[in-house]
Order: sequence, then structure tokens, then C-alpha cells
Amino acid sequence: MKILSSSQIKSCDIATTESGVSSLNLMERAAAKCVEWIEMNFKTTNRFLIFCGTGNNGGDGLATARMLYEKGFDVEVYIDRANLNFKADAEINFRKIKKISGIEIKDFSDFSKTIKEKTVLIDALFGYGLNRKLSGKVKNLVETLNQTTLPKVSIDIPTGLFADKVIEKDSVVFKADFTLTFQFYKRSFLHPETGRFCGKTEVLDIDLDSKFIEDAKTDYFVIDNSIIRKIYKPREDFSNKGTFGKSILVGGSYGKIGAVLMSSLSALRTGSGLTFTMAPDCGNLILQSQIPEAMFISSGKNYICKIEIQDKAIYGIGPGLGKEKQTQKALLEFLKSYKNPVVLDADALNILAENQNLNLIPKHSVITPHPLEFERLFGKTENSFDRIELAKEKAKDSQIFIVLKDHHTAIITPDKKVYYNITGNSGMAKGGSGDVLTGIITSLISQKYEIKEACIFSVWLHGKAGDFAAEEFSRESMLPTDLINKIGEVFKSLN
Repeated sequence: MKILSSSQIKSCDIATTESGVSSLNLMERAAAKCVEWIEMNFKTTNRFLIFCGTGNNGGDGLATARMLYEKGFDVEVYIDRANLNFKADAEINFRKIKKISGIEIKDFSDFSKTIKEKTVLIDALFGYGLNRKLSGKVKNLVETLNQTTLPKVSIDIPTGLFADKVIEKDSVVFKADFTLTFQFYKRSFLHPETGRFCGKTEVLDIDLDSKFIEDAKTDYFVIDNSIIRKIYKPREDFSNKGTFGKSILVGGSYGKIGAVLMSSLSALRTGSGLTFTMAPDCGNLILQSQIPEAMFISSGKNYICKIEIQDKAIYGIGPGLGKEKQTQKALLEFLKSYKNPVVLDADALNILAENQNLNLIPKHSVITPHPLEFERLFGKTENSFDRIELAKEKAKDSQIFIVLKDHHTAIITPDKKVYYNITGNSGMAKGGSGDVLTGIITSLISQKYEIKEACIFSVWLHGKAGDFAAEEFSRESMLPTDLINKIGEVFKSLN
């Protein structure tokens, strides 16, 4: 799914109206989709308080209020009575509301925090076109709304957020439990500084102009099911273990064997034909007993001393590797000699950062830093939006793929495209989850997935398995090994 900028979304709306759909009908369409979702998800709720601005977002809210009332719900509409300068379509919907005696229209100042239960607050104050901090009455209202414990829904975008950029640290933003957005994700939904205000995002299809969307140019995408369906390759019947590649997971040190164990196991679970674990001898017994399907390659006593080069293999290096001097020397010598793409994670990245040897990373390799590792590699940025832009430049300069791990992990390609992942959950915020991802990426590349597609599929698969694990065990108690064991369920769902 493409992510369009606020100016592109506005142009898309215009293109849709120019194709024969009036702007008022487009507003009705958006409101109808909101009402459909609200009915499905608030079945025991009978009262809605809808807070409306004077623009198109307010018009969506007014139309939603009318439709909810027509379906038998109790509805109150809150506006700024001192400012009734509505835009044209919003004015039409306001007049319709005024004719309905059953809908009470109140001023923002009339809102009281002492509200009955089974009430939902709906934010339709400002849409994606906002370009300044909230102030005055709206700011005070949003601060008051945020203090309530009632369920909160934003239409299009939480009031106070910008679509394409970070907010100032002292900004006031409506804290939604659900955001009902139209046709596209906004980039701000996918970054930690801003996405935390959105709750769960629901993308509602309001049938905007398909040709405009197809032709629109963007560097930003959301990984959705349609992308995964195009990437996924079901296994052919007439094949053998050699068909599905050779994965070599390099890592582990005394006390950190579990990391490379999880990487090796996830590579196997993802379909690697031949899987080797290159680790120090102190991990031999653990690895051979826990994953007998993976072959062991000795490399030192308590830490990696040498990384042996094998033909026709994909290397995943870093989980539990440690930063012993001999290990650092082994990694740097390997990268000086090995020119094929590799997957680098964890201590492999930290070693490169400490030695300032980023030029040793072979072209088309994959690196998987979390934000702090990224900072060690490439420098500090002010916020996650700037971090993505820096990653785009570094991916292009070095011709590598950067899998930037976060709540919504982003894959940045050498041609400066960004793919945000929306599977996964906070239960995966445990040591070991990244090691699992390293094994998955290594496995899929070894199975001859194109590297870009392997990165996209891996991150989606990793998150989806995490969602299945959280569903069974809860976010609090799920383990990275539970995630590995759910990989098979994800493949079943694809088949």
C-alpha cells in the first residue's frame, strides 16, 4: 500500500471529485464507512459525543453524527459556537444536523468530564491538513478529553497530529484508542513519537480515484497482504534440500549461545534447506541437542576466532557474537575476503561501528540495527523521521538494505524506498526477538528470494508469528521461542 503525502491526498480527493463524485458525496461515503465500523465495534454502546471543527474533517463528523442518530444511537455534537464559519460541505451537513431535534448541539465549553458509561468520544476537529500546533479553545478541549477514560475514536487523524512530520515536544494531541483513516496510512501513524496517539489504526476504503493512486509517486509504503502474496513462493513438489539453499548462522559466545540457537532454529522453521551453526565449542552440546537438524561448525573455544568461508552459502552474522578482540579480527578479515551479500546483526554491527569499517559491508547486504545500533553506525538524529531520511542516504551510498527495527520496523532499500511493517506487537520487545529475525532473513535469502523481497517478507512473517504467539500466550508472557514455533501457522495461513 502506498503512503501518500498530505498534498497528494488532497490531490487524490480532487481527482476523485473530477471523475464524477461530488465532494459532498465523498464526505457521505467517508461518514458511512465510519458508521459501519463503529456499529461493528461498539455494539454495547448507545451514546456518542462527536466533536467537530469547521473544515472537511468536521463535516465528516457531522455526517457521522447524523447517520448514527438515524440508526438509533444517542448523539451529541460539540462545536465552537463562536466560530460557525464552516467550509461549504461541512456547512451543508451542519444545516442537516440543526433540523434534527433529537441531536443536541453544544459548545465546546459545555463538555463535562462527568459522563455516563457506555459513551464514546469521537474526534472530528482537524484532519490531515493541519500544519500548526493546537491553541486556544481546541487545545483546552483536547486536554480535557484526554483526561477521560472513555473510549476515543479519531476520524482521519488524531487532532493535533501532522500527516507527514514529527510534532513539537510540547504539542497537545488527541489520544485516540482507534483512528479511522481513509484509503491510506499517514506516515505519522508509523513513527513512535506520533503513532502513540493513534491507538489501533483502521484503514477505510472510500474508493478514491484508482488511476491517481496507481500513478502517484512515493518513496513510502506499508507492507500489506497484497505485497506478501506477490512475494511468497510456495514450495515445489519436485525439489530437494539443495533447492532451498544453505544458511550459515555465525554467532554465540560463552553465556550467549541462546542467541545463535534461536537464529538457527528460526532459519530452519522458515524453510532453509541446509542449516549450519558456526559457533564456539562451548555451545556445541547445547546446539546439537536443541537443534539436531542444524550442523555444527567449530570456531574457537569460548568465542568466535575465525569465520570460515564456504561456497554457495548465505551468512547471518552477529547474534550473541560478543566483541572479543579475536572475534573482531575474525569478522573484519572475513568481510575483507567475502564479497557476497551477508546479513549483519547485533554485535557484528557494533564491531563495525567501533572500528569505523562500514565500507567493508558487501554491496546488497542486509543490516538489522535497532535505533541505538543505528546511531552507533551512522550518527545521532533528532527524531525517527530524520533517522529514516538518514537511513535512505546511507542505504543508497553503501548500496545495502537497512532493516531498521522499531515498533513499526522499516525496510530501507538502496533506491531509497521505505517499507513500513504493521504486523507485530509489544510482546516482541524481549531479548532474542531480533535474533529470530536474523535467522528468518538469512533463510529466505538462501532460498533465492530477491534480497528486497526477503527483507519485506521476513519482517512481515516475524511480526505475524509474534501476533499469533501473543494471541495464545499474551504479550506479557510470550517468548521469542514461542514466536519461532508460530512461524508454521503463518505459512499455513498463506497456503
